[in-house]
Amino acid sequence: MTSMTSNRSVPTDTVLPHVVYQDVAKATEWLTRIFGFSEHYRYGEPVSGAQMYAGKACIMVRNARGEGSPAQLGYGTQSLTIFLDDVEAHYARVKSAGAKIVEELHETIYGEFQYGVEDLDGHHWLFSRHARDLSPDKWGAIIAKR
Repeated sequence: MTSMTSNRSVPTDTVLPHVVYQDVAKATEWLTRIFGFSEHYRYGEPVSGAQMYAGKACIMVRNARGEGSPAQLGYGTQSLTIFLDDVEAHYARVKSAGAKIVEELHETIYGEFQYGVEDLDGHHWLFSRHARDLSPDKWGAIIAKR
């Protein structure tokens, strides 16, 4: 068995979602301006993909290759959650920029303080911070036996 090799391009200790957009250049600009993401690198000519950071979280943004975006399909295909220290300031920034807020800032029964927003192509994002440390069984979940 071979051990995992580290790679400066892609973190190995995380899930790396690939989010599809109709126009990567436009999406990276929007994600930077509205959500405060920062671009790590881009590739292709014209641009066909990019890696971006949101705090410690990392995503890949790529051009659609025949797939439709949620806005084109008329329904969501996934929801992405990014954890932030100052979710209140992020919410105020995103709302004042005119992004489509789909879930107002609130505390969930499972102890997260979060809000939901759609991006320019209709992807659903949750921005959240831990508000309380609750065992899942305290809010109604069933803990799997291991």
